[in-house]
Amino acid sequence: MTDSVKVPARRITHPKAWYNLQADLPKPLPAVLHPGTGQPIGPEDLLPLFPMSLIAQEVSTEREIEIPGPVRDVYRQWRVTPLYRARRLEKVLQTPARIYYKYEGVSPAAATSPTPRFRRRSTTRRPASSAWRPKPAPGSGAARSRSPARCSDSRCRCSWSASRYDQKPYRRALMETYGARCTPSPSNETASGRAILAQRADHPGSLGIAISEAVEVAAQREDTKYALGSVLNHVLLHQTVIGSRRWSRWRWPATTPT
Repeated sequence: MTDSVKVPARRITHPKAWYNLQADLPKPLPAVLHPGTGQPIGPEDLLPLFPMSLIAQEVSTEREIEIPGPVRDVYRQWRVTPLYRARRLEKVLQTPARIYYKYEGVSPAAATSPTPRFRRRSTTRRPASSAWRPKPAPGSGAARSRSPARCSDSRCRCSWSASRYDQKPYRRALMETYGARCTPSPSNETASGRAILAQRADHPGSLGIAISEAVEVAAQREDTKYALGSVLNHVLLHQTVIGSRRWSRWRWPATTPT
């Protein structure tokens, strides 16, 4: 049909590896600097916050990194997500180009990859996550909450800005359904949170404060690690299953609808 919108795929093979962008960059990315010393960080600096399996991914230059079996099992529930052609947008823009988009709303975590940051071979039992996200879809927090519960015996604690904690009870309920413990930030559970509340008891919180609390908890507990949804390379690595023909192994029809 000439007016079709959804683009079908004849056969789907789920990805078995993440694509590591660092392998194809013309030169290595600038080193991440330690916030205290200003010097490039090493594995020993990351170890208090992340399990060794993630640190190895962070510094790897291999093009493909195998996706653990339990993670692929989670992917199979939602991937491959539908591909659509934005015909009305093409018409409004009066462009000869074809515009396609992937719809990630079929997953409760939306576009956020439900990749468990903590492997079974890690000693981590209770990941702490800063899960503040100014978006309507229950993305980062839901993904972090869901992943450990589905792929290991870990549990997630989400440090969430107080204003968002109060504004989005249904999003919080979804995260708690997956086994997460949501805490409004700033809280009385950390030194940084108590210091802020001492200055203002009704502080609405912020992403920076939530991160500070989550990092503090992770750094002080051997059974707790920190999960984040941006900044570092291993986060980008886990998102490479989204929207890439090369890694999702789509098999397109012989003739794509025009």
